[in-house]
Amino acid sequence: MEPYIQISLLNDFIFCPRSIYFHKLYANYSDNSYKDKPQVAGTLAHQNIEDKRYSTRKDILQGTPVFSEQYGIAGKIDIFDKTKGELIERKNKIKKIYDGYRYQVYAQYFCLSEMGYRVNKIFFHSLSDNQRYPVPLPNQKDIQEFESLIQQIRDFDLHTKGFQQNKEKCRNCIYSQLCDFYH
Repeated sequence: MEPYIQISLLNDFIFCPRSIYFHKLYANYSDNSYKDKPQVAGTLAHQNIEDKRYSTRKDILQGTPVFSEQYGIAGKIDIFDKTKGELIERKNKIKKIYDGYRYQVYAQYFCLSEMGYRVNKIFFHSLSDNQRYPVPLPNQKDIQEFESLIQQIRDFDLHTKGFQQNKEKCRNCIYSQLCDFYH
């Protein structure tokens, strides 16, 4: 059996497949040794969820582990309102909803659905400006793209000759100093 893919790695993989390798290298180190200001702010934004201090209501799941046997993915959701069927992913500041963000909430959606929950709506919530952004439930095209992404992650080889560097992304990568493609 193949290991589960962490839901949080979906966005990282789209940003740069090589970043997953460096992310795993740093897994046992203090976040302070490699995270930049945006990553630290994002971690702090999730602290209430991790500490389960967002709500005391019993119908609100917060920081709950989820998994999908079908897709071989696992992770945690931020907030799921069982009564309304609303899945909410919190981000410190949303400037744009990137594909990686969408695939992360789709992964959470698939996990919750497989676990027996009914998800009616998906939202991103931007904490810095208190804005909520609806995300349509995945359609057939979204599902095919998601499945393709999962397969790409499973098939990725760090030493693949066909890797295409994106210099703009490299400039913003917290692992750029370690990466031989950056230099």
